[in-house]
Amino acid sequence: NNREQQDLDSTHQLLNSAPSHEQLPAPTLPPKKKLQDTADTHTEDGVSNLASALQEVELGQRGSEEEEEEGVAARPGTLLDFRSQDLAEQLTLLDSELFHKIELPEVLLWSKEQNEERSPHLTRFTQHFNSVSFWVRSVIILQDKAQEREKLLLKFLKVMKHLRKLNNFNSYLSILSALDSAPLRRLDWQRNTFETLEEFSSLIDSSSSFRVYRTALAEVEPPCIPYLGLILQDLTFVHLGNPDTLMTSEGPNVNFSKSWQQFNILDTLRSYQQVRYSLQPDSDIISFFNDFSDHLSEEALWELSLGIRPKNPPRANQR
Repeated sequence: NNREQQDLDSTHQLLNSAPSHEQLPAPTLPPKKKLQDTADTHTEDGVSNLASALQEVELGQRGSEEEEEEGVAARPGTLLDFRSQDLAEQLTLLDSELFHKIELPEVLLWSKEQNEERSPHLTRFTQHFNSVSFWVRSVIILQDKAQEREKLLLKFLKVMKHLRKLNNFNSYLSILSALDSAPLRRLDWQRNTFETLEEFSSLIDSSSSFRVYRTALAEVEPPCIPYLGLILQDLTFVHLGNPDTLMTSEGPNVNFSKSWQQFNILDTLRSYQQVRYSLQPDSDIISFFNDFSDHLSEEALWELSLGIRPKNPPRANQR
């Protein structure tokens, strides 16, 4: 126990050395379509089947030196086998492949119609965001022991540090939305862990129109993967807040101010799509991710969360 506590304390010290600007806006998922519930996750068998699936991947020991330096003991067949930087790079590679397929007209169309069939690449990108987020929640909450959950949460925070260095705000926010989700946040965490999560969450401060995130995004040099939720929100505000035409003495004219605002937003997005990452796929990690399909539904996550920490635990002296 003392050894595990020392490991956790060492990891906290490493994470707290992160630059103070590594802080971003709470994701508001743009699509109307909710994540499809994973089959069989509403039953005890479904939960146990998913738990088995997450543990079945047989992988050799990898990255043990980094994990020992970071104070986390690596174990075969789990997320802890991989270096945090490698995980971040593979997440970025998968994000990038989907991001570069998005066409600007479907982004503009989404702000007007939110039609998944007419914005297929954007829809796929957003569904990927959701899948990663629910996968992260599931990986953590399926651990029986509190210290195992703590180690995995800290591991994901380290992955987020590398995502920030890669300018991948999409996966950064996807993981953050998982760690900050109610089923996980309500559990008992060590104070240092909770404080570190709070620091990472500040990049998502929604005050002043997400000023902290916008500033961080404006300062990066491509390659970069922005958080599309805010881009879609900005386009929607422009669309709803401005008429397409303006009445003049000569009749209706095109509202060029609205068109210019839309162009500026889309042109910024286009600039991020022009530069690609120089990353190579890692088949072991990609296989481990398994397209992030092994995840629990929101209902199943809540059931497990309440099983770990009941809502109103009975008092010992209660009659």
